Amino acid sequence: MNNINFGRVVLGGLLAGLVLNVGEFLLNSFVLASQMKDFMAKHNFSEPSGSFIVVAVGLTFVMGIVLVLGYACIRTRLGPGVKTAIIAGLFAWFGVYFYTGIINDVLFGIPMGTTVMVVVWGLVEYAVAAVAGAWLYKEA
Repeated sequence: MNNINFGRVVLGGLLAGLVLNVGEFLLNSFVLASQMKDFMAKHNFSEPSGSFIVVAVGLTFVMGIVLVLGYACIRTRLGPGVKTAIIAGLFAWFGVYFYTGIINDVLFGIPMGTTVMVVVWGLVEYAVAAVAGAWLYKEA
């Protein structure tokens, strides 16, 4: 790992995190707004507080950095470029959206149509974020 340019990992990761945060904002504030409101009321959950939003946004930037670090680690084997970035994005998407998304959807009884739409949204979101972050990454 001596070739990894950690400064560029952070720089690319912040861009990837920005893409992820914008995607999450659009998904939760517009695309799923009514479903989210109904879900919260059905389960008697209160609206997320400001501190939750701060933590979620911060962790999403950290996810962007981890995503670009994954890209930096696999690019020596797979080569630099869009294909490798998308593969790195798929690893993160699987852990964030596919695995936990489906488990939570089954746990809370979220309709299959919503689950599919959200998982596909995440697939596109993570691919775009990975490509954006990889675009800024250069080896040391």
